[in-house]
Amino acid sequence: MTVKRLIKEPKSKPVFVVFALLSILLFSCDRTREDKGYEYFPDMAHSPAYQTYSDNPAMEDGKTMRVPVEGTVPRHLVPYPYPDDFAGREQAGQALENPLTINEKLLAEGKELYRVFCGNCHGERGDGQGNLHTSGAYVIPPTSLLDPEVMEMPEGEVYHVISAGWGVMGAHASLIQPEDRWKIVAFIEKVLQEK
Repeated sequence: MTVKRLIKEPKSKPVFVVFALLSILLFSCDRTREDKGYEYFPDMAHSPAYQTYSDNPAMEDGKTMRVPVEGTVPRHLVPYPYPDDFAGREQAGQALENPLTINEKLLAEGKELYRVFCGNCHGERGDGQGNLHTSGAYVIPPTSLLDPEVMEMPEGEVYHVISAGWGVMGAHASLIQPEDRWKIVAFIEKVLQEK
């Protein structure tokens, strides 16, 4: 036996190479820059899930966004234990204290959070003259945070009002994380009410 007879190259190799090159040329380029070409596994790129506020024919009421199951708690949040009434506000005032260390950085963060969440109603200076009221868009004047009654409130009560709401002010617990609420309380007490 000769070495030539043992080592035979397959005859299909040139055909395979030509087919591979032809496939690459045909399928890798598009005719326009707007065509995204072929998609493999398009279910991964285009989610069949409904958008949050879209209609949902699978649900009895037709809504996609669902209220969480009663009694469930997100893993990272502790339920707020005080009711949104006079008794709950008083209990919060007696039991809650700001757990954060007050420093310049925290007050700067509190100022920014106040501007975003509170300033439109209570005003930049906390005097109740926010642009929602002064523009006439909101006819009920917000509480002035410089009112002596508000200034005498314990910090736990201020935190409670931000969390559970009070009067016409809605609850902000779903919008502002607990630590950020305490930063706002610190800013109100140490900056706005100290002036």
